[in-house]
Amino acid sequence: MSETIIFEIILHAGNARTEAYDALAAARGGHFAQAAEHLARAEEEVGVAHRAQADIIQREAAGEKQDISLLFVHAQDHLMTAIAEKSLISHMIGMEKTIRDLAARLEAGK
Repeated sequence: MSETIIFEIILHAGNARTEAYDALAAARGGHFAQAAEHLARAEEEVGVAHRAQADIIQREAAGEKQDISLLFVHAQDHLMTAIAEKSLISHMIGMEKTIRDLAARLEAGK
């Protein structure tokens, strides 16, 4: 298995996590359009990493033996974590928007 592909997974999974956390920071500042842009970029980065992973899986499914290294396991961990964090952050952004909307309604009712 090519280390280049492994590092591609790590790189793009890391980029996805960065974009997801940037989305959360934007949402906390009330910038929901900017948060959506960061989440879209996070999804693109996850897609690149996932396609690299899928290529490895497809080759093994086709009978090409893949040597599993600790570095590959690390890449898989990065990708799984990025996907989970992106999903969780997406829900957190929705909650942030709900909280802001409720706070604004409460303030308007005073």
